[in-house]
Amino acid sequence: MAKSFFPTWTLKTEGIIAPDERLPLSQTVAMGIQHVIIMFGSTVLAPLLMGLNPNVAVLMSGVGTWIFFLIVGGRVPSYLGSSFAFIGVIIAATGYSGSGPNPNIGIAMSGVIACGIVYALIGLIVQKTGVQWIERLMPPIVTGAVVMVIGLNLAPVAVKGMGSTPFEHWYAVLALLIIAFAAIYLRGFLQKLLILVGIVISYIVYWVLTNLFGLGTPIDFAPIINAPWFGMPHFTAPIFNMDAIVLICPVVFILIAENLGHIKAVNAMTGRNLDKYIGRAFTADGIATIAAGCVGGPGVTTYGENIGVMAATKVYSTLIFPVAACFAIILGFSPKFGACIQSIPGPLLGAVSVVVFGFIAVAGGRIWVESRVNLASTKNLIVAAVTLIIGTGDFSLNIGSFGLGGIGTATLAAIILNLIMTLKEEY
Repeated sequence: MAKSFFPTWTLKTEGIIAPDERLPLSQTVAMGIQHVIIMFGSTVLAPLLMGLNPNVAVLMSGVGTWIFFLIVGGRVPSYLGSSFAFIGVIIAATGYSGSGPNPNIGIAMSGVIACGIVYALIGLIVQKTGVQWIERLMPPIVTGAVVMVIGLNLAPVAVKGMGSTPFEHWYAVLALLIIAFAAIYLRGFLQKLLILVGIVISYIVYWVLTNLFGLGTPIDFAPIINAPWFGMPHFTAPIFNMDAIVLICPVVFILIAENLGHIKAVNAMTGRNLDKYIGRAFTADGIATIAAGCVGGPGVTTYGENIGVMAATKVYSTLIFPVAACFAIILGFSPKFGACIQSIPGPLLGAVSVVVFGFIAVAGGRIWVESRVNLASTKNLIVAAVTLIIGTGDFSLNIGSFGLGGIGTATLAAIILNLIMTLKEEY
C-alpha cells in the first residue's frame, strides 16, 4: 500500500512528542498559541526595521506556514516568520530612511519575489537530484555553526531588549528566574508550556510592580481598548525593478543555510531523519516568500525561535503549526489582538529572547554532537572558529552594491572555507 502524503498522527500525552504524533486538541491549541507568541516579536520587529506593514507580515507568516505544512505533507515541524536576512538589502534597495512607512515597498517586493522563485527552483532541483550536493556545500560543521550564529548574533538584541533602567534590568532577571522555575518545577502538560506560563506570570508580576506600586513604566491598556477587533492590513503590490532583484536575490543562500540548519537541528532533537523532505521544505519556503512579496510582506524563513520552543518543550508535533498559523492569520486581521501582544513589556520580551535565542545557539552545538563532528580536525576548527566569531561579531561585507550582515557573511565564510579545505584534503 502506498505511503500516504500526510502522516497518521498518533495520540500521545507524555514524554517526547514526535513530528508524527499529536497531543489532545486542547493541548495542541495551547501549544499553537505559545508558538504564535514566540514568533510574534521577531516577525513584527523585522518589518518595522524595513518600514513594512507589521500586520501584513504576521498575516503572511500564517499563510506561509500553511503553505509549508501542505507542501511538506505535514512531515517537517516548522513555523515560517519574517526573515532578518532581508533587512539590509531591502533598506539598500529602497533607500529607506529608517522611520515610518517605507514609500518604496513595491520596488523591494520584486526582489523578494525573485528570491522566492530561485529558492523554490533550488528546492525542485533538490527533490530531483537529492540533497547530497547541498550537504556537500553545507555539512554538519557548516549547518551547526550557522545555526549557532543565528542565535548568538541575536544576543545583543536580546540583552538590549532587557531594558535600559535598573528597574527594567532587575525585572528582566526576575522574569528569567520565573521562566527557569517554570521549566524546573512545572509537571505534566504545563511543563511543555513553560515559556507561555513564564510570560503570563511575569506579565502579572510586571503589572503589580508598575501599575499598582509605580516602580516602572506602567502597562498602557488604552491601545488595546481603542483598537478595533478586525481590520484589513495595508497590502502593497510589487513593482518590477532589476536593480532590486539583483540586490535582494542572493539572500537565497542565507535562507537555504537557515532552513537546512533548522532541519538538521530537528533531526538531532527528535532522532528522526527528515532529510528526504529538504527539497520540499526549500520549495515551500520559496513559494511562501513569493506569496509574501506579492502583497508587501517580508520574505519568510523557518524560525529558530520556534525551534527553540520545541527544544524546550520536547513537543515536535507538526499539527501544532497549522494551528499556530490560523492564530497568526487572525492576528493579521485584528489590530486588537496585535495591541494585546504589543502590550507585553519590553524587558519581558528581552528575557524570553535570552532563553529562546540561547536554545537556538545550543541547537547548533547539538547538531555537532549528534553528527559526531570531529572538532579535533584542523579543518573543522577553522570553519567553526571563523564562522562563529565573524557571525557573532556581526561582521558586514559589501560585494558591489550587495551588502551582507553578520549571519550572511558567516554563512558565506563557512561554505567557502569548508569547500576550500575539503578540496585540500581530497587532493
